[in-house]
Amino acid sequence: MKMPCELIVTHILPTARGALAKELVTRHGMTQTQVAKVFGVTSAAVSQYIKGMRGGNNLIDKSAYRDDFYKMIADTADRIVAGADVTESLCGICTFVKETGLLRALYVYEGYSGELGTCYDCPRINIVNPIVPEDARRGVSGRGPAHAHSLSMTAPFIPCLT
Repeated sequence: MKMPCELIVTHILPTARGALAKELVTRHGMTQTQVAKVFGVTSAAVSQYIKGMRGGNNLIDKSAYRDDFYKMIADTADRIVAGADVTESLCGICTFVKETGLLRALYVYEGYSGELGTCYDCPRINIVNPIVPEDARRGVSGRGPAHAHSLSMTAPFIPCLT
C-alpha cells in the first residue's frame, strides 16, 4: 500500500501547483517568470501549468471538496503574494487533503478499498473523522447534481460524516 505522501505527490501537488500558477498569473498579474522563480521551476513548466498540460487531476474536480480546494488555492495565492513561504503554503494544502477526506478518496482512486486500515492509523492524520464540507453532507459538490459519491473514477466514495 502506498504511503499518504506518495499519493499526495502524485495526484494533489501537481494540481495544486498548476492551480496556484494560474491564480498567481491571472488574478495577481505575476509573470510566468516570476511564478517560476517563486516555485523554483522553469518558465516552460509554468507555461505548461497555465495551459493545463501539467497539473490537472479529475479526482479533485469531481470531488465534493472541489470548491473548498480551489478557495484554499486562492487564499494560498494571496498569502504568497503577501510574502508567505511557498513550501509552507504547499504543506498547508497537504494538511487540507489529509483532514478533509480527499486522502481517503485517493486511496479508493488507487484501487484500495477505502476502509480504514493501517495506512490511516498515523496519529498526526485525522482521517477517521475528516472535516467534510457542508455541501458533501447534503450530497452535492456545489456544481449542481449530486457528486458526493463520485469522488473517484474507479470506485464510489462516501465521505465519513461521523
